[in-house]
Amino acid sequence: MTAPAPRFRLGFLTHVQVRGGDPKGAYRNAQELFVAADALGFDIGWVAQHHEPGGGGGLSAPWPFLAHAAARTTRIRLGTAVTVLPLEDPLRLAEDIAVVDTLSGGRVEVGVGSGSSDLEYAAFGKDVTRKRQLTTENLEVLRRALAGDEVGADGFRVQPAPDDFTDRIWQGVFGEAGARHAAAGGANLLLNRAAYGHDAPTDGVQRPWADAYLAAWDRPRRPRIGLSRFVFPAKDRRTALRHIGDDVHRAALRMARSGAFPEGLDEAEALRRFHCFYGHPDDIVAALAQERVLPVATDLIAQFNPALPDLDASLRALELLATDIAPALGWRPAPAPEPAGVLA
Repeated sequence: MTAPAPRFRLGFLTHVQVRGGDPKGAYRNAQELFVAADALGFDIGWVAQHHEPGGGGGLSAPWPFLAHAAARTTRIRLGTAVTVLPLEDPLRLAEDIAVVDTLSGGRVEVGVGSGSSDLEYAAFGKDVTRKRQLTTENLEVLRRALAGDEVGADGFRVQPAPDDFTDRIWQGVFGEAGARHAAAGGANLLLNRAAYGHDAPTDGVQRPWADAYLAAWDRPRRPRIGLSRFVFPAKDRRTALRHIGDDVHRAALRMARSGAFPEGLDEAEALRRFHCFYGHPDDIVAALAQERVLPVATDLIAQFNPALPDLDASLRALELLATDIAPALGWRPAPAPEPAGVLA
């Protein structure tokens, strides 16, 4: 009998997209996903920050959202993939993170990135051409603040005093140079669900990035690679496509207008470009077993975005992920810890 693969952590990611002008419903449903994932044994729940809806999501302030999720859950870790760091005051961000981490009993994971929206940068009065430099500068301040160092002025430290964040800071990248940069700074690596601007399959494009990250890693602790993938299980492919096909196709056509994808994609090519795994759990397990980045990943982060399946279908998909798909790939839920947060 073949031994199971080394255990990875199982996560899910929501962009809290709004459909039909109902932000309250979108936020309520996203919170229900966290509650369900917590009960199913998921290790981490992630949210993505978008300041304007054209960026693909409706959550502009992830840390109040995660504070509420902390109050409704007991074990699942809570992270951002990503917070758009150049548009934040890193010291104020560190304060928000420290508060949510304290309230949750130390369950926070911090993913940061540069973002890509010219409109968002203009709205916040930031120079989009300096986004990489701003990310590097702000990440250094954030890292020092979360380490409990004096930041901003002599004698000033973030309160509440943060716990150790050494292995809890992640950086989203979109190329090999970015992967090496993340390793040099000691950040964990976040890889997106799709490699935009490439015709080759996403996993073939991203595996060299992961390899470059691991080759550049020189810290004593184990490096972490979070692999975000579109994974939507259902009873069969037809059922899955009914929930996701139109949304994915529309999203691909929108992205084609910005040059991220070619013009005129049909639904099948849109699903390929988004590197989608969908259908019966057995089919998804077989496909993920061939995924070229997953063998070096420490975290599998499933998301449904850019599709917007209804809440019942999303909850069923989370259940199938935790009961049928992830265990077949070697995952086992960690034992539930004793409640430790202020809100417990």
